[in-house]
Amino acid sequence: MTDIAALDADIGRASDALLRNQRQDGHWVFELEADATIPSEYVLLRQYLGEPDAPELERKIGVYLRRIQGEHGGWPLFHGGAFDLSASVKAYFCLKMIGDDPQAPHMAKARAAILAHGGAAKANVFTRLLLAQFGELSWNDVPTMPVELILLPRWFPIHLSRMSYWARTVIVPLLVLGALRLQARNPRRIGIAELFAASVGEQQQPKHRTHQKRAWALFFNGLDRVLKLVEPLWPKAMRQRAVDRCVAFVTERLNGEDGLGAIYPAMANSVMMFDALGYPPEHPERAIARRSIEKLLVIREDEAYCQPCVSPVWDTALAAHALFEAGGETAVAAARRGLEWLKPLQELEVRGDWAERRPDVRPGGWAFQYRNAHYPDLDDTAVVVMAMDRARREADAGTAYDEAVGRAVEWVAGLQSHNGGWGAFDADNVDDYLNNIPFADHGALLDPPTADVSARCISMLAQLGHTPSDPPMAAAIGYLERDQEADGSWFGRWGVNYIYGTWSALCALNAAGFDGTRPSVRRAADWLISIQNEDGGWGEDCSSYRLDYQGYETAPSNASQTAWALLGLMAAGETDHPAVARGIAYLRRTQEAGGLWPQDAYTGGGFPRVFYLRYHGYPKFFPLWAMARYRNLKRANSRRVAYGM
Repeated sequence: MTDIAALDADIGRASDALLRNQRQDGHWVFELEADATIPSEYVLLRQYLGEPDAPELERKIGVYLRRIQGEHGGWPLFHGGAFDLSASVKAYFCLKMIGDDPQAPHMAKARAAILAHGGAAKANVFTRLLLAQFGELSWNDVPTMPVELILLPRWFPIHLSRMSYWARTVIVPLLVLGALRLQARNPRRIGIAELFAASVGEQQQPKHRTHQKRAWALFFNGLDRVLKLVEPLWPKAMRQRAVDRCVAFVTERLNGEDGLGAIYPAMANSVMMFDALGYPPEHPERAIARRSIEKLLVIREDEAYCQPCVSPVWDTALAAHALFEAGGETAVAAARRGLEWLKPLQELEVRGDWAERRPDVRPGGWAFQYRNAHYPDLDDTAVVVMAMDRARREADAGTAYDEAVGRAVEWVAGLQSHNGGWGAFDADNVDDYLNNIPFADHGALLDPPTADVSARCISMLAQLGHTPSDPPMAAAIGYLERDQEADGSWFGRWGVNYIYGTWSALCALNAAGFDGTRPSVRRAADWLISIQNEDGGWGEDCSSYRLDYQGYETAPSNASQTAWALLGLMAAGETDHPAVARGIAYLRRTQEAGGLWPQDAYTGGGFPRVFYLRYHGYPKFFPLWAMARYRNLKRANSRRVAYGM
């Protein structure tokens, strides 16, 4: 058996395993796991609402939380990560709520770690909000966001349209909760006073977070103190009008059983908002908002957790790409079924929040989730379009996707930002000063253009025939190359991290017609080669997002990041480089008998330094994709097509 024949067999096993995961209607959806925060918040939400006990579900969530507790005593933001105060406070509160003895060894260890880091009062804004709702902190210990914010004109420097989609959907119902300040029902009367290192009044929050500018932070902190003084003086009629406006915002975007914004924090806040306003559990809007949260649960035989959202469009489009690359009648037919499932999910009617800045652009994008009509995203849309274009070329799809592709390209082109790049959900969402407001201690209030999303949009346009001489493409390539790091890599906003960004950018430049003779391509390829691990794979830790990052630090290899590095090197024309052969050997060596790859690493970025994701699908389709592309490029007389991914 030749080497290529042996590789064919491995590709076949991986392809078969991916096919076994396809749903009956043609789509794929894999688990999307975050940290301890959301499962903990889910349990605390039930207690906030005073819902009936669910002992078996709580038992399973407890098993999950205890399993992922770190050796440091607390809970990290990603597998094997450092202690995180806010995640640890919520996990401890949750475990105590479901009956864990505070004197049990795992609880005592967690409590000691939390106190060693300053106690619960030092947690982030959203944790302190939860603690205020449960009466553990005063509302004065939480930054003030008056509900009247929603009434401000669009030109005002602090306006919801200037914030990212995720901030908007989380904050609007939270404005109502902050105005009404309803206390959690907490029928078990559980508190966590033991997590406060001293009297609350002695525990001061830092004057500004590390990502914040001192002058801006001082200004906004002063503004917060003024707001706390004047908030009781707001006219009642104005306050009611603001509450009504918030409710109208939420109900317009309620999104059925997929939930507000289709992300857990916004969904949970919408339920609490309806509850605070006196909507009974059976009220249609509250009931459907509550049901949306249950759809995020992953319940296994002995464990359970709550996902931050679901990723069916992303998973299906990427699985289709991998199967098109793998080839074969069965794989291509399955990919086509996935695209047929995707096609009707394109949003062609609703003019979402993105239209605030681009009112003349027609809708045409896909969302990340099953439904999220007001918030399609550029990244998913570009990946779906490239898969549909592959189907037209490789699967004899005729004109079946022409209309969908045309509308999507029109929408993507219309949301290009003025600097040439693309953000994920909005154009020109770049008012950076907003990350200095006290409420933005996570530093992720905005959705500016990023290299990875921009690369995907460049890839899509190039695959469809747009050339670097076209003005939008020239501007985009200019943005991408300006954003390259000094060492040759690119920052990966939505994937971890520089390996992800560099793979994305190299694929875009390849699709645009550039090879290793272009300096940006050469430097990026050299960087990828230089960071390969001795075992032949590649790895990068989520800690690379820290603000004092000084350059790549070695991390254990994993299948997803190895595949990205390989796809990037092949896009740079390095298929015959020994590093690529070693990377392929690593993937083949670590492939399990069932055809897939093990991976505990978190390789998705939710919010840098705050929230990371473990995409359970990544080790199922990216390694297959990389091995299949390598085989295809190595075959004698193979037809090389510069696909965008």
